[in-house]
Amino acid sequence: MSLTRVVCVVGPTGSGKSALAERVAAGLDGEIISIDAMQVYRGMDIGTAKTPRAARSCALHMVDIVDVRIPYSVSLFQRDARMCVDDVSARNRVPILCGGTGLYLDAVIDEMSFPKGGQESANRVRYEAYAAAHGSDALHDLLRQRDARSAALIHPNNRRRVVRALEMLDEGKSYAVHHEGLKSREKHYDAVIWGIEIDRIVLYKRLDARVDDMIAQGLVDEVRRLAGQGLRESATASQAIGYKEILQYIDGRIDLEDATSLIKRNTRRYAKRQCSWLKRDGRVRWLDANHMTIDRMADRICHEWRTS
Repeated sequence: MSLTRVVCVVGPTGSGKSALAERVAAGLDGEIISIDAMQVYRGMDIGTAKTPRAARSCALHMVDIVDVRIPYSVSLFQRDARMCVDDVSARNRVPILCGGTGLYLDAVIDEMSFPKGGQESANRVRYEAYAAAHGSDALHDLLRQRDARSAALIHPNNRRRVVRALEMLDEGKSYAVHHEGLKSREKHYDAVIWGIEIDRIVLYKRLDARVDDMIAQGLVDEVRRLAGQGLRESATASQAIGYKEILQYIDGRIDLEDATSLIKRNTRRYAKRQCSWLKRDGRVRWLDANHMTIDRMADRICHEWRTS
């Protein structure tokens, strides 16, 4: 039985993935499935650079599917995104996965399994309480002291995964050792992955300007509104870049200028981590955005799809 074919458009935040995916969707009669850990949340629009509904040129799936207060794991994302891919394919349209969250992409296109939910262990409760009292960075330092290799693979803001890595250590397992086998997993879909490569200085300037634009668009009001809907109570959504910093501002811990500077710094660091993750994946076919227009990149993707 042949595997379902999918196109993947990946790259760091701010690299132009959404615009490229829309061009590819138009050229291949496709629909886009977002691979973004934060765009799944309703109301997190400005800070996640979500394409406004009125500006979308084609169907966009896996956005606005849960409230910010509801926990939403990678295993749930895997289940729901695969349902979208299968539905799009069943209607004889091309599924186009688009995003920069590397683990979520792998979870959809590769055979990966995740621990099932259930009763929280005493250790999990203890680690969550530690993070609440001391912050995500302190929790990550705890992991780094016990297992530096695993800490290097997990961002401090990904509190859920840091907690899971600490739990695994308590069980005599290492997240890093488990992670080593991710890239050798069997395919779930026949995926062709296209990555946007862009000069880092150009990207960073673009990201800084985008943060200023987000503030001008009303990011503070968006975060304040979401705070009233339970944003602070979400271990995942509350740690999203742009939202955690503005929460600090709203709570009076920092001023808006400092919050904006932190968002810019954290966004640049996130983009760097995205590039590193994707560079480790030998399957990515890179497109040079420094010398290619979006239309030219889209033409190449569509041509190779039709001729392969």
